Formats: sequence, structure tokens, C-alpha cells
Amino acid sequence: MLFDTHAHYYDEAFDADRDQLLSALPEKGVGLVVCPGCDLESSRQSIALAERYPYLYAAVGIHPENLEGVTKADLDELRTLAGCPKVKAIGEIGLDHYWVKTQESRANAKDFFDAQLSLSEELNLPAIVHDRDAHRDCLDIVRAHPKARGVFHCFAASGQDAKVLVDLGWMLSFTGNITFLNARRAPEILSWLPIEHIMIETDAPYMTPEPFRGRRNDSGYVYRVAEAIAQIKGMDPEEVAHITTENGKRFFSL
Repeated sequence: MLFDTHAHYYDEAFDADRDQLLSALPEKGVGLVVCPGCDLESSRQSIALAERYPYLYAAVGIHPENLEGVTKADLDELRTLAGCPKVKAIGEIGLDHYWVKTQESRANAKDFFDAQLSLSEELNLPAIVHDRDAHRDCLDIVRAHPKARGVFHCFAASGQDAKVLVDLGWMLSFTGNITFLNARRAPEILSWLPIEHIMIETDAPYMTPEPFRGRRNDSGYVYRVAEAIAQIKGMDPEEVAHITTENGKRFFSL
């Protein structure tokens, strides 16, 4: 069975067939899924979905693109939501210098990333980190939280950054983009990255792997990520599926 550690099933892309799709996942070889929130509302929706399916779990957090108008009261609400039994992480949190452009907005994003990492430490929950074009700033904040543990999802930083995170005990998660024909950096990193630090994901409905690129993504395609990693590392796909599932279960305390 496979573990899709990052899929956004509250997204409107699934409105037409959400229940049918989620109910069918075990038949597709998917045994576990984590659905991370991107703001308070999607965090609540993630919890509601997780409470309906025994193999679905939730994370709660506020994405760096969704910080406008966010206050300390929202952080307190996250703390309350994190108390739900099926919440297993704080996320999706982090920094996004691609979409967040102004210095004021980036400073606010850094402050709230720092605050949410502090919350993950306080609650002893792992963090799911979004890092887009903000590698140095993300690592600086992570280093300032030595008691935090987490994963950089859809990992896209350098090999040197990957080594820093491995040394800190963090996980790296990979999605369908490692199957793209122009993928270069991630395969190079995966060739040496210890398998104990790897998790797999879809980031559904985004990042659909080849040869299905262009379609809506869902957890039924996560096997392609396992196959790509197996090819890069010279392993059996079933072995990669087993190890990454065990990594995810250990990481999320399942």
C-alpha cells in the first residue's frame, strides 16, 4: 500500500466526485493520505474529510499566500483545531517568494512561519513546509527552531540545502514533477538521499505525473512517484512503496 503524504481534497477540483474518489483509494493501492489545510477554512474542511475516512488524516495551517488579514487570534484557532484527534501535523506553512513580492508581505510571512513553527514545537506535531524560491529564508527559520521536526514538501531546493535538512533530521517529500522530462535537480538529489528521509506525495490536484500530465491529479497516481524513485535509486518499486509508507507512518505518528 502507498502513502500519499500531501493531497488537497477540499479543493474545488474534486467537487464533482470527491466522495467517490476517496472511497475508491484503497482499491487503487493507497492506504493512507494526509490532507493539509492552507487557511482556517480549508483546515476545518480537511478535518471534516478525515473524520469520514479512516485512512485520511489532516494537517492544519496557513499557507504563505493566504496571510492577508491573519491575526494572533487565527493562530489560537489553529491551536484549537490541532487538538482534533485526526490532525497529525501543522501545515501547509512556509514561505513563497514567487507569489509574495513586497518586502512588507515577505516580512509578515516570515513572522507567521516562525510563529507556526513555534506552534508545531509547542504541540509536538511535525510541520509541513512550503518553500518556493525562498530556500535561504526557510532554512534560517528552521535552524532557529532546533526542536521542530518536519518535511519540505514538493522539494525543489538545492542538493546542499537537502544535506542541511538531512543533518537536521528533517524529511524531504517528492511529487509528480520528478517524472517530468525536464526534471534534473530532484533526480540528482534522490540518487544519494537516504531512503529513510524520503516521503512521496501527489500535491493533488496539482503536479500530475507523466504520462498523465495535464489531467487532474489524485492519490491514485502516487505510484508513479514511487516508480520514479525506484528507477533513480535502482530499487524495486514495491520496496520504495513500503519504505516510504513506513517513513510517513513514523513521521505522522500513525
